[in-house]
Amino acid sequence: MKLGVIGGSGLDNPELIKDYQEIEKETSFGMPSSKIICGKIFGLDVCFLSRHGIKHEITPTNVNNQANIQALKELGCTHIISTTAVGSLKEEIKRGDFVILDQFIDFTKHRKTSFFEDFKNGAKHTPMAEPFSKFLREKIISACYESGIRFHDKGVVVTIEGPRFSTRAESNMFKILGADVINMSIAPEVILANETGIEYASIAMSTDYDCWKTDEEPVSWEAILKIFGENSEKMKKLLLKIIEKLSKDESDFLKSKIRTIPNFPKPGIMFRDITTLVGDNGGMKKVIDIFYNRYKHRKIDVVAAVESRGFIFGSLLADRLNAKLVPIRKKGKLPYQTIKQEYELEYGKDIIEIHVDAIKENERVLVIDDLIATGGTAFAACQLIEKVKGIVEEAAFVIELPELGGREKMGKFAVFSIINFEGE
Repeated sequence: MKLGVIGGSGLDNPELIKDYQEIEKETSFGMPSSKIICGKIFGLDVCFLSRHGIKHEITPTNVNNQANIQALKELGCTHIISTTAVGSLKEEIKRGDFVILDQFIDFTKHRKTSFFEDFKNGAKHTPMAEPFSKFLREKIISACYESGIRFHDKGVVVTIEGPRFSTRAESNMFKILGADVINMSIAPEVILANETGIEYASIAMSTDYDCWKTDEEPVSWEAILKIFGENSEKMKKLLLKIIEKLSKDESDFLKSKIRTIPNFPKPGIMFRDITTLVGDNGGMKKVIDIFYNRYKHRKIDVVAAVESRGFIFGSLLADRLNAKLVPIRKKGKLPYQTIKQEYELEYGKDIIEIHVDAIKENERVLVIDDLIATGGTAFAACQLIEKVKGIVEEAAFVIELPELGGREKMGKFAVFSIINFEGE
């Protein structure tokens, strides 16, 4: 899973994100509203996009929703959660309440709300009966309960053009139509996300009562900012809890595909058997997708796979990345002239080798293996890459056993792992 977050959530703070990078992503539909900030939170890949620009300089009608959704799609996002301010059309939806939207009414007139602008390649009609992701909504609702937040577990949003607010007649009409809240952003986003196959959900924060309520001041921009500002920390904490839940779900799914065998190959060892993972189409696809989404926008010339289980993942990933595959093998297994690297074992020493002509000077190399434990073999593999004057981009592993200190052993070499079996 890779999650896109649209809106001013405050989570794009570099202090919260690991492996932080800003991406300026042009699409065939133009530039998105802002640079996209990508990184990891709780081990989950997350991309943040500011809907109205970093300084809120883009009006709702002029947001390039096609470019925004397409950019997140091209960056590998499989799910999107958006945040938005809404006006309440119901007495019971109070200022500061969160609404987990489940339906929309599209009252926009000037937006591009489809990627299918002609039928030259055949007719395309996207089902929209249940536009918001049931999976994401359940995660959001669960996180709301756990956080003690006042919220409404469903709601119909009507999306209008902006930047003007509704007249009282319009506000009352929307109430009659069955809308619960009103805003200027959501319908185009959720339509386009559905067209691309991205699961989409939205957390709406009620900031006002639009203008139907005659005993209240009509909505103003100043009032929206005040309520949103007062509740922004609550929104940020909720999003963090949701991301933590999603990350745990993904890790738990992959862990369920790995068989643990006690006391193998000797007493006291909990052996993580990946044969059950590689034999599962869904689990294997998810592993390769995670690796691919991490490295597809980085310059990887070579995938160096460490004997022997690294060959399984390395070969599939090299093909996806259109990179060269290079095997790193134990001593005496390679037929041509080699370069060697010795490394320490618990008792004694071992040697790994690579062909002298396998890697060209300054080629960027991704080292890959199934597991990092003490880190001896992985560290030696990285040293070997440097001996042939390659550049180690990163060392990637399906499984990490953190208590054995392998990451620390790697020193200057960057490490990425998908699953941690910590103290298990």
